[in-house]
Order: sequence, then structure tokens, then C-alpha cells
Amino acid sequence: MTWTQYGSFARQAGLGMAALGVGRGDTISIIADPVLEWVYSDHGALGLGAVSNGIYTTDSPRQVQYILEDSGTVLCVVENQEQLDKVLEVRHLCTKLRWIIVCDMEGLRGLDDPMVFSFDRLLELGQQRESEKPDEWETAVANGRPEDLAVLIYTSGTTGMSKGVMLTNRNLAKLIENGTQALKFRADDEQVSFLPLCHVAERSWTSLFPLKVGQVVNFVESVETTADNIQEVQPTALFAVPRFWEKFYSNVQVKIKEATPFNRWCYERAIGIGYRIADAKLRGSQPPLPLTAAFFCANHLVLSNIKRMIGINRSRFLVTGAAPIAPELIRWYFALGVPMLELYGMTETSGIATAPPCDEYRLGSVGKPVPGMEFRLGDGEEIQLKGANIFEGYRNLPEKMAETFVDGWLKTGDVGRVDADGWVYVTDRLKDILITAGGKNITPSEIENQLKFSPYIADAVVLGDKRKFLSCLIMIDHENVAQFAQDRAIPFTDYQSLCRAPEIRRLMGDQVEIVNQRFSRVEAIRKFHLIEELLTTEDEELTPTMKLKRKAVERRYQSAIEEMYAEGR
Repeated sequence: MTWTQYGSFARQAGLGMAALGVGRGDTISIIADPVLEWVYSDHGALGLGAVSNGIYTTDSPRQVQYILEDSGTVLCVVENQEQLDKVLEVRHLCTKLRWIIVCDMEGLRGLDDPMVFSFDRLLELGQQRESEKPDEWETAVANGRPEDLAVLIYTSGTTGMSKGVMLTNRNLAKLIENGTQALKFRADDEQVSFLPLCHVAERSWTSLFPLKVGQVVNFVESVETTADNIQEVQPTALFAVPRFWEKFYSNVQVKIKEATPFNRWCYERAIGIGYRIADAKLRGSQPPLPLTAAFFCANHLVLSNIKRMIGINRSRFLVTGAAPIAPELIRWYFALGVPMLELYGMTETSGIATAPPCDEYRLGSVGKPVPGMEFRLGDGEEIQLKGANIFEGYRNLPEKMAETFVDGWLKTGDVGRVDADGWVYVTDRLKDILITAGGKNITPSEIENQLKFSPYIADAVVLGDKRKFLSCLIMIDHENVAQFAQDRAIPFTDYQSLCRAPEIRRLMGDQVEIVNQRFSRVEAIRKFHLIEELLTTEDEELTPTMKLKRKAVERRYQSAIEEMYAEGR
């Protein structure tokens, strides 16, 4: 798909919406995985001056109804019959909804509903509209103003319903400027789109940054084929949330353990050389020539094969964000020979708030504030921000603004610190800081990141607020733990029986003990409980970026938590 074709389809989609009565300031919503129709609809609406809003495909009909009604959606684009059924179930509650456009009409050819028709028909209406009003599109684009509301992004609420973050054209323009400069994109870059486009990070990566730079975007065939598609494309730049980077690392570690002694020896030697190179770069120093030569050989003989298996052999850099990540994991990717940039931001900052300066790295830091972003630490060392990136407000929730700002500064809710050179470090969420019964402040994310560094642990939630010791809820890495059990003839029938196997509990105990060695006695995990349900992004306890929601998990497993502390008395 060329840029000319892309622009033509976006224009047709926008003019098709205009033919249906969508005008400047009206909201259209999109419920689809990353597909071409998503970006056509997005930019069609933006060009028209309408407001574009994404809804997660994992949202329930009740959540879909809330967002459609709260956003005032007049037209909704859905990917397929599954998403259409959700909207049809609640449309009688959506007072402004007039049209439903379906991208994939499989199984719906006989549908006779005056509100519903295909995306192809939308494009036909756009073509007809263009022939009737050839100047309408260019006029609509020209009439756009920086202060106009451009997109709505509903944050995944951990308590109560989600909030609609309002971002203007000015916000998006600043995001594009800062993002493309910080990431040093080139026109010949290739990337892969596989995360939900509703999320500000993937929307930036797939829908916004390419507009300025013009790199190629590859859409995965499906969520299930993501790893294979990344391996096939070998993108030159790749963004993913920490869960994916952890999974890639875990898969490599498991395969290394299954390898022959000679192959394990080769890997250990090669990655050892890689770590020496990585540490030099992270210190900001130039590796000596003999070490550079040794790494050239190690990469050619061993490390390039690992990168090819992951899908990053052509990658100039990797990007992580949206959740905390273990610094040791970043160091491992550096050791493979691919720099990993950790960015910091939130929907309310239009995405990126901090980024590493050009070709500079500091392990554990999220970089420095991007141009135009002011930074300070408030009460409790809370990170507070101000600048052109900051959002306009929450849809229909003006009272929330008073809670979110202090003296014009956005309260991020994140705790951090700044070193003498201005590098920012994010330590935890302010509300997640634990204070034990003994008065010790604990930042759980540091411990959780170390636990997730294990190839057998997918996620973890550390507990212990006002308690005498720390405990932990652990979600196992199903694939790797199942392989561990099969290799050792450990019997199990399903996910629950796997978690309950004594050998698996001992394996998890060993992983916890490894992490405990890195922390003080008061920070050590004394008890743990394995989550025996295989959670997906459709579950309340897991975010769309595949991270456990602390409060939701605590509510669901309250009895298990109390049991751990009852045993510890």
C-alpha cells in the first residue's frame, strides 16, 4: 500500500463520513485490532475535523456502551461480526449513534439493518461525495485549528469507569515532533503494528509518527501470529510493552537450557562479550578495539542467530514503555547489540514526556524531558509536568481536572528522582508504595520487575501494605512452565493442575528465593500464591498492555492473600 493509496482511502473514508452527516467536532469510534481500516477511519475523521476515538476489542458490551455514550459517538466502525454484536446489543442506550460501519462482512451478507453497512460502501459514498464536492476535503483540512479536539483516548480505569482523555491537534503535532526526533526515525525504517491502536503508544507508533517520516508499517495477520510476523519482517525499529520483551527473553533462556553443552558454552561466551560492550556503551565510553573485534565475531557466529529468532536482527533500536521494566532486561538487549530505549509518558501527556538524548543511555533511566516539557518533583517526590504536550481535560469530567493539576502542573501519580545531570528515574506509582507494619517504605515495582526477569514468571504483584512481611501473587509463564513440566514428566491436565503441582511450586519458590537474594531482609518475599486462572486481556485483572491491575487482583484474590498472612502469624 503506497502513501498515495493510503491518503486516497483516508480521504474517501472521511468524505464518506461527511456524506452520512458527520461534521467538525462530531465523534467517531473504532473497535478493531490493528488493520488498515483503523488508520483510514482515524485519519479520515481527523482530516474532516471530527474527533477520532478507539475502543479496545476486548471491552465488554457494557464498557462499549459507556464509551459510545460518554464520547457522544455518532458513527462507529467495527472490525467484524463479534464487535458488531456488542454495539447492536447496546445501541438503544447510545442516544447519538446513527451509523455502524463493518470492515469484515463475513457472515453478515444477509444482514438487513438500516444503521449498518460495509466499509466498502463507506468508501463508495466518499468517492461519490468527492465527485460532487471536489474541494470539500482540502477545505476541511485547511480549516483545522491547533486548539481543535482531535482524538479521545479512554484510559483503562483500575477503579470505576475509564476517563476520556481529550487531545488537541496541537498535542498531536507536538507528540509527532518530539517522538520522531527522539527516536531518530528514517524513511527506510520498517516497523510492525500489533498492539491495540486505542493505546496512545501504539497509536503514535503506527498512526502518527509515520505521517512525518514515511516509514513502512507492517500489520500482523492476527494477535496469534505476532511472533511469527515479527520474525518474518525483521523490523528496523520495534516498539513493545515490557511483557513482550520479557517473553522474548524467556523464550531464549528456555531454548538455551535445552541446547547442547557446546551451544550453551558458545552462548555464554558470546553474551559475556556482549555485556562488556553493553556496559561500556551504558557508561558512555568507547569499547576498546580488541573487544569490538571480539563482539563482531560473537555477533556473527552466535548473537545474530538469537536476534533473528526474536525478529530484531535488522533493528537499529528497540523501544519499551507503558509499564516498568527490569534494567537487567534492557542490559540483555544491549548485550545482543541492539540498544533499547525506555520512554516515559502517559495518555495525559500525549504519550512521550521523557526520552534518552541522542545516542546517550543510562540504565534504569527514562531519559530527560522532551523539548517543551517542564519537569519538577512535588510532594512525596511525585513527578509533575507542564507543557504543550499536556492534555485539554477529561471528557464530561471537569471536576477531575482539579484533582489532576496543582498550580498548573499535571500530577502524574508516579514517584521518581532526578540525577545531577537531569536524567529522570521513575521508581513506582505513588499509590502503590507499600509501608510495612514496621514503617519501612517499599517500592513493589522493583521487586516485581526482578521476579518477571525469570523465564517462568509472567507477572507478579507484591503485597504487604501495613503488614509484617511481604507476600506475592504470581502469574506463571504458561508456555515455559508447561514445557518445564513436560521435560520432567510432571503430570498435569490443565492450567490449574499445573499451578498446583508440588514441583512447580518448588520451581516458583526457587525463583522467588533468587530474587530475595538481591534485596534486604525486610524486602524479601516470605509467602507467595500462584494465580490459578489463565488470565487474558478480556479479564478485568489484566490491562490491554498485559499487565496485572494491582487493585483488581487484590480484590479477586483477597481470600488467598488473607490465607498467606494467616499462615504467617
